[in-house]
Amino acid sequence: MDVSNDQQAFDVLRKLASENRLDVFGGKIRRTSSRFCLGVEHGDYNGTELFGVGTDRFIWMAYKPNGTNRMRLFSGNFPGDGIIEYEIGSVPEPKSQAVADTWGRFPYGVDYIFKREGIKLTRGFDAVVYGNIPGGGMSRSASLSLNLILSMLDANDIEIDDKLRIVDLAQAVENDYIGSPCGQLDQIMILFSKEGMGTYYNPANRSIDYIPLGEGAAEFRIVVMDTGTVRPGLEKSTYKIRRSQCEELVALAQKQKFDISCLADVKDEKLYDKIIAAFSNSHPDLCDRLRYIFGAQSRFYRMLDAWKAGDVETVGEIFRKDGIGLRDEYKISGPELETMCDIVRTVDGVYGERMLGGGDKGASGALAKPQAVETLTRAVATAYPRSCPDFADKYAVHVCKVVDGVAVLDGLTA
Repeated sequence: MDVSNDQQAFDVLRKLASENRLDVFGGKIRRTSSRFCLGVEHGDYNGTELFGVGTDRFIWMAYKPNGTNRMRLFSGNFPGDGIIEYEIGSVPEPKSQAVADTWGRFPYGVDYIFKREGIKLTRGFDAVVYGNIPGGGMSRSASLSLNLILSMLDANDIEIDDKLRIVDLAQAVENDYIGSPCGQLDQIMILFSKEGMGTYYNPANRSIDYIPLGEGAAEFRIVVMDTGTVRPGLEKSTYKIRRSQCEELVALAQKQKFDISCLADVKDEKLYDKIIAAFSNSHPDLCDRLRYIFGAQSRFYRMLDAWKAGDVETVGEIFRKDGIGLRDEYKISGPELETMCDIVRTVDGVYGERMLGGGDKGASGALAKPQAVETLTRAVATAYPRSCPDFADKYAVHVCKVVDGVAVLDGLTA
């Protein structure tokens, strides 16, 4: 289904509800966005500061309390899973085989985490879900988790004013129930995003600030190139390995009396040089992980300054350098992702490009002049199917706007 706006999504939801006899009419629709990270990709679980925007690829969920203690949900993206139905408080065990291959692990996970955290649900609902977020690189799982959490709280008249607690709950669904070792970048960039603004997160004090693009900035477009590949959950990907490697290097450094608790603590060049010297022979791969984080974190502040000054060209240049670091030092990219980058890098008017998200598969992104978008799209259409013929009918190019991360819309009419 080709869905590009709210009305088309509503039509899909209405059809799904009627076909599956789920009573959502007259209820609410919650829409949650995707995200586009400008820095630092893979920095959240390493303790770096973060900056990004919400983008207009969404998950829409229509829901209405059904007068029972049962949840009944159907996803138009995963119709083969049928209706996910369960009694509140009674879901499969975390990380079990029963949930490994179904999207139902997300509502199950919300139920499990709520119960563990003492958040008491009593009202079930019927719901239909549909999304147009590419399956890798724009945080589909975080968007779904947040949508489910906020909708279940709303249906049960439970208010949690602390948005960062919502972030913690969404991360716990993925970490503790599903087994995905994600950080908090995705949840923060979606939940807090505002139209036309960049979201800046500082983990030192868990603060959120909004930074407008500087006056006089050249127009640009955010372009996402979905490779058509399917990436398994982060729990089954290179992401999990990279996270454990970063934690391993921190532990090794601590044993040698380096005073750090995460790789983001390595900000001083002298400290960086000492750690690289100490482990370059015995653990060269781990040192490469530090090289990326150290470089990306150093570039991060230049990128923020450029954004504030409206210097889009420098923002794009740093975006590109981060991508090279993700490819060569962090080694988290994949062949299709890099093929997309190689193609669009040749297009005049592209400021910068790199892989997005967890890595291996999924999508790459670019910052480009508006007049370059058509040429970029044609270049991908010509070159990508030749290089990756297995995905010739699966790839897509999305031109995105900066949007609010969460919206509640009028419910469906029958």
